[in-house]
Amino acid sequence: MVLSRLSLNDFRNHAALEIRPNAQFIALHGSNGAGKTNILEAVSLLVPGRGLRRAAMSDMVRAGGGGGFAIVAEVSGNVIGTGVSAQQPERRKVRVNESNASINSLAEWLSVIWLTPAMDRLFADGSAARRRFLDRLVLALSPQHARHSSRYEKAMQQRNKLLSGTVPADPLWLDALEQQMADSAHAIQAARTGLVDALRDQLQSAPSGPFAVPLISLVDKAGPAEGDLAMIWRKGRNRDAAAGRTLCGPHRADLDVIHKDSGQMAEQCSTGEQKALLLSLILAHAALVSAQRQAPPILLLDEVAAHLDPSRRAALFALLAETGAQVWMTGTEPELFNGIGPSAQLLPVGQN
Repeated sequence: MVLSRLSLNDFRNHAALEIRPNAQFIALHGSNGAGKTNILEAVSLLVPGRGLRRAAMSDMVRAGGGGGFAIVAEVSGNVIGTGVSAQQPERRKVRVNESNASINSLAEWLSVIWLTPAMDRLFADGSAARRRFLDRLVLALSPQHARHSSRYEKAMQQRNKLLSGTVPADPLWLDALEQQMADSAHAIQAARTGLVDALRDQLQSAPSGPFAVPLISLVDKAGPAEGDLAMIWRKGRNRDAAAGRTLCGPHRADLDVIHKDSGQMAEQCSTGEQKALLLSLILAHAALVSAQRQAPPILLLDEVAAHLDPSRRAALFALLAETGAQVWMTGTEPELFNGIGPSAQLLPVGQN
């Protein structure tokens, strides 16, 4: 599960760029604004979702370009492409081996996980960000999770719209939507629970290292996420109509993380400890994906080495090497990657 070629056309600040990785670590270095993170963002669009910045598709089109963008990658002899056209700049299209494909089908070809500076506040921010993070981890192991999540969201949006209308909704229509939501919800919950349980076991069995060990659990802080959800939603229609949204279900789940040694909730830990907890989760997840999918994921680590002292940086590189994952990293100076050794491909960005 590695990229052997990545080509960008009119994506962000890159008019045309081709990278042919030939090492486990692809170390992108250059000044701020050179476009290093843009390359990581392009790779993050090779899986379902809105990418590591969650930006609008039209914002990714290069200013002064033709009005669209294209990302093409080779993965184990297969060609995967995604992008938008000038005619439909917000409609993302996907092609696999020259055939049209759905966005959700991308999860069957690649597992991509990322860590960016914006995620340093993951534990302090609202539950939505943690839920998205959790679902990316789930997706790397359960490609069908994207389809269940999309189906659930669409049905819930229709239900919310019906409940908020001025004309009373057809109860049979609501029954059908709620049953569709329930079918998808149970699949979502099962996939999340399975991932959290497996990741917890992986964290407990991993040898002690330089990074904090997290204790994780899946919680629903807004009410029941299991049981007869269709019946719960049916009985709660008046309440949900008054609130203008569906008040319980897997869309209200959260990931609780506790620092094992201190016993503190992650949001109460220092910024450095929170970063260490995230790194531990990413490393454990990479090992889990390697074991279950028989191929390690692709890891995108934006400026991850900049704030680590040399000893922790070296320890991180060694742990990343053990995962077998293809690792794309960014940094302003090539010296940040000195500890990787010959398994690093140093690529300057923004230099002629």
